[in-house]
This record gives sequence, C-alpha cells and structure tokens, in this order.
Amino acid sequence: MRSEVAAKLGENVPRYTSYPTAPHFHPGVDAAVCRSWLEALESDDEISLYLHIPYCDKLCWFCACHTKQTRHYQPVATFLHSLHREIETVGSLVRGKGRVRAIHFGGGSPTMLKPEDILSLGKALRDRFDVLDDASLSVEIDPSDMDEARLDALRAIGMTRASLGVQDFDPKVQKAINREQSFLLTKSVVDAVRARGVSSVNLDLLYGLPHQTLESVARTVAQALTLQPDRLALFGYAHVPWFKKHQTMIDEAWLPDSAARLAQSQLAARLIVDAGYEALGLDHFAKPDDTLAISARVGKIRRNFQGYTEDNCETLIGLGPSAISRYRQGYAQNIVATGAYEKAVESGQLAVARGIELSVDDLARGWIIERLMCHFAFSAIELVERFGDVGQRLLAMASRLAISGGGLLRLDGENFVVPKDSRPLVRTVAAKFDKYLEAGTARHSVAV
Repeated sequence: MRSEVAAKLGENVPRYTSYPTAPHFHPGVDAAVCRSWLEALESDDEISLYLHIPYCDKLCWFCACHTKQTRHYQPVATFLHSLHREIETVGSLVRGKGRVRAIHFGGGSPTMLKPEDILSLGKALRDRFDVLDDASLSVEIDPSDMDEARLDALRAIGMTRASLGVQDFDPKVQKAINREQSFLLTKSVVDAVRARGVSSVNLDLLYGLPHQTLESVARTVAQALTLQPDRLALFGYAHVPWFKKHQTMIDEAWLPDSAARLAQSQLAARLIVDAGYEALGLDHFAKPDDTLAISARVGKIRRNFQGYTEDNCETLIGLGPSAISRYRQGYAQNIVATGAYEKAVESGQLAVARGIELSVDDLARGWIIERLMCHFAFSAIELVERFGDVGQRLLAMASRLAISGGGLLRLDGENFVVPKDSRPLVRTVAAKFDKYLEAGTARHSVAV
C-alpha cells in the first residue's frame, strides 16, 4: 500500500450506514413530524421492519450496540409489553398504506426472548402490518441463547435468514472480550437452523480484537469456512470507550495497531475469496448464488443500518428503543433510554426523539456515499441526471478530489473510482463528501 494511503489507516471516520449519520440528528424531527411521514406512505409502498431488542443476558466487552445486561426476565417482559404497544400504534398508521417485504430482529440479543414471546411478536407483526407471503425474516442469533424450543419458535414465525455472531474462535481472544463460545456450539446452531429450512446463514467475524494475530485470524476463518455459511461479514472492531464504557474492560495494550488491523483484514478477506466467496463492498462476502451476491452483480446492493443488503425498500421502520427509521423525507430515531421509551409508547405516542429531514444536497451526497461504500465508484452522468445543479456542484468537488486527493479517487471514463489499493479506506473517501463531519463533535472509530 502506498505510504500516503497507509498514513490514513488510523483516521477516525463514520461507518456510513446512513447519511447524514446519526450524530447529526436533532430534536426538530419529533413524533409529530414522523407521524406525518408515516401518514404519507402510499398503498403500493414496500416496507422493511427492524425490531430492536435492547437486552442481553451477558454483555460482550467489544459491543457498541444500544443494549444492557439483565439476569432477570422481568425487565424484558415489561419492554415487550411496550414493544407490542408500539407495533399497535405504528401499525394503525401504516395499515393499508404499505406492504412489508422484510423483517429484521436485532439487538441486543433477540434470541434471549422466551419461545412464547417470539411467537407472540411474530403474530403481532402479521396482525398489525400487511406482511407479504414471501417476506424475508432475518434474526441475529447468539448461539449461547439457543435451545430446541427457541429454534422451533423462530421457524414458526417464518425465519428465512439467520445471522450468528462468532467474532473469533480463539479462547484467549474470547476471554478478553467476554464472549466465550465454542466452535462446536456454533456448528450445532448452524446445523439446527438449516434443519429447520433456513435458506441463508451469515457468520459475523471481527478483526482488530485484543490478542488477535494473523495466525489466530486465519484459524478462525478456516473454522468458519467449514460451516459453509452463505454469507460472511468481516467487521473491524470499533474501540469507542468514550461511547461505550464497558469497552474500558479491554486493555488498549492488547489491541493491534492500524497496520496490524489492515494485515488481519486483508488476510481474512483473501482466505474467504480463495474459498469461492465474492467480496461485496467493504466487508461482506457471499457465495456466488446468494441473493446478496446476485444483487451486487446487477448494481442493486444497498447499505443501511443492518450493513450491506439486497433490501431495496425505500421505507425502513425501526421499532424499539434507539431504533432508526428511514423515510423518503428523512430519518427518525426512537428514544434511547428504555424507561422513557416505554413511557412514551404506553401513552399511545410514537417514541421518536430526534431525526433529520433530507435536503436535495443530503440526498445527492448520500447517493454518492452509498455508491462508494457499495461499489467503490459512482457515475458522473447519473449524478447530474439525478440531482441537477446540486449534482453539478458535487461533480466539480469530485473532480478536484480526483486531482488532489492523494490517490483516493480517480476519474475513469464517466465514473469516479476508488483505486483497488485505496479501497480499504473507502470510508475516508466517503467522508470527503460529508458536509456535516467537520462541523460535528462526534468521535468515530478508525478507518480500517
């Protein structure tokens, strides 16, 4: 890697699962604004639903999600009552105005729910929303939670995709991140979901964790590949102890530096591609016949709060504390604090705390950023066709960056392209088009 590119490895930039990013949301987008956006949905709109379960029975030190540990189920039961109330309220506004194409259960640990609560949630969604018969249903699974009853409940509500957190199989690494999970346990859950008809299995791996080495990363990837997952996600550990205090449990002396992180990510990616997977965007891989790989080949892969996806629904409705929704008009985020969220929805109100309405400039910059993150390129002609004068201004900006940007972006025919050896820094390239970044005060994880 060129020295001027290598020097940028430690830069702190957003992950760009949205644009503008969440730190720039504001309270001017409130429940009343969000209600008007919901009421503006049209009958033929296709919708995605995201349910955020903000509890875990064990807290992993590496985690940067909005979640909390509980050893008792009562707080979860109380939350679920409120989640049902939110489903009822939002469903009443949406019913007859859109059809649900995709459902995603995330967290936290949605699989810590009792089987009867999983079944109840599945029924509530289908009772309150017009869910298409062929809708996908994805679930983030903690293998340590799983038993036969939970697996059967997930099958009963129509799970089509399972995403299992692995992170790393090395016992020393697992102990350092408070996530002890054997390969045999993971394999048993993969086998069990497949036996119940799940057509797509994803495994999440991390690099940049404490005590990881090239050798340990290679072993973990080799073990993961024996499970023949349909997809793999290879994320860089985001060390943000100023944002998530439990990450202070990880001694920073145990963490690899930026050069070692890059070497780990490149080694893992090479091993996965050599096994026959296609590389998609910055950090995802899929078998060539997987729907995500097919979507990427035809230019339809997208990026949202769940990472890379083939979900092309314009509207994504987030349910649960901290969940973020995306509408044509902008983004809206629910109240983060579980107690305040419960109070709002129990009173029959939307739980929206903040968001941002999108200008044409936001839409144009967001389009560029998503194309860069998904395809490492964007079309100059399409930019102008879509966004007119705003597109022309951004085209001039891209041209200047291609001339003076230190090799991060170049013009190739009608396309602006991130060169192959700069692709690990695509987040840094995307940040060049982020007008909010310099004015904001948020701190972000390193680029690689």
